[in-house]
Formats: sequence, C-alpha cells, structure tokens
Amino acid sequence: MPIKDREDRVGRVKQGRKWIPDQHGAWAMLAVPFLAGTFLAPRPGWAHAVLFAAWLLGYVAVFHAQQWLRLHARGLRSARRHALPAVVFGAAFAVAGLPLAVLHPWLAGAALLAAPFVAVNTYHARRGRERALANGLAAVVPACGMLMVAAGLGGLGPARSWPPAVACLLYFAGTVPYVKTMIRERNSRGYRAGSVAYHALALAAAAALSPWLAIPFTAYLARAAALPGRGLRVPVVGAIELACAAALLATLPAAF
Repeated sequence: MPIKDREDRVGRVKQGRKWIPDQHGAWAMLAVPFLAGTFLAPRPGWAHAVLFAAWLLGYVAVFHAQQWLRLHARGLRSARRHALPAVVFGAAFAVAGLPLAVLHPWLAGAALLAAPFVAVNTYHARRGRERALANGLAAVVPACGMLMVAAGLGGLGPARSWPPAVACLLYFAGTVPYVKTMIRERNSRGYRAGSVAYHALALAAAAALSPWLAIPFTAYLARAAALPGRGLRVPVVGAIELACAAALLATLPAAF
C-alpha cells in the first residue's frame, strides 16, 4: 500500500474513533442491564435488536451534544467537532427509535422517565463537572432502568423485572465511588471508607433480593476493600470492572 494511501486510511480510522466515545465503563453499563432484561424476557425478538441499536445511538448522540455544550460554553472552537456526530447519531436514533415508539407507545413514556437524569448529566456537562459523584450516579439510573424496558418489550412485567434492575443499580452505582478510589481519589481515605461501606450495604441488599447475588457482590466488596492503593494501571482497573459486569450478567438469570 502506498504511503499516502496508508496515511489517509490511518487518518480516517482516527477520525472515526473521535465519533465513538471511549468511555469503556459506560459501554458495559449500557449493555449489561439491557442484555439481562432481554435474556430474562419470555419472548425476546427482533424488536430487542432494534431497541438496543436505538439505545446505543441515543447515548452517542447525547454524548456529543453534551460535549458540544461543554466546550461551546467556554467559547472553544473545538466544540465544532462534536456538532456533526451529534446530528448524525441523533438522526440515526430517530430512524431506529420512532418506528418502535409507534408500535409500542409506552416506550415514549419510558424515555420521558429518563429525561430528568439526562438533564442532570447535561447540567454537569455544561459546568464541566462530568466527574462529579452526583453526575455518575444520575447516569446509572436510566441505564439500569433499561433492564425493565427490555424485559417489558419481551413480555416480562414490572413486578418481576424490578428486582434484577435493582441488582444492576446496586452494582453500577458502586462502580462510581470505587473507580474514583482507584484513579482520581486514590489518596482519599474518606472515599475509600465510603466505597467499602456502600459495598457492604449493597451486598446485604443484593442477598436479600436473591442468595445467588451474594456470590458476585461478595467479590465486589472484596475488590473495593483490597484493590485501592495498589497502584493498578487504568487498563487493569477497566478489565476488572468488565469481568465484574460479566459476572453480574451471568448471575442474573440464575437469581431471577
């Protein structure tokens, strides 16, 4: 391959990566509750694939819109690079999501329930406080609520879908303070104590939902107590969290 062609190809790859958020923890939070709800539903079908695509497209569109808002509020020209992805992904979300909303009008109501949490995230993005604890917790709620949406689309009612949704909420809410103890708040004893205390309470709450959940949540508590302060690199921290999320996804069908 000629050098110029190779350089052009590398440039296109790098540009494409700018369109896809590199928030690895967010992708797990988006996927695990949705997939769990799909697996638990008695009638999974093609609509789940379309809804999953709309869900991911909507996330990427909102991500770029919030990044544009954050940078534009500071008068930075770099905000422009987020405008086109926000429009493109927003249009793709509409193409995927609107037909589903017509077939299943209750999905529009579910989207409205998520709106206040998106508003909180947008507020923090505009203020440049995306790493705030409240912002992270606000993002967790609608992501875990998607378990009930996916389950409902497959015929599983709220009476049976809320316990696994709460289990997801207990885990992903705990990742917010835990990851801070591993990276940005690695030297904070207060954050570390708070994270361990939360995980102990989450273990008790999860075990009350199902004894099966005591297995992964005991591991979550152990990692919250043992790993901070050990100097693990960010990729290692991320890999451990992916394994923890996978363990939750594997346990939920047995628990519920």
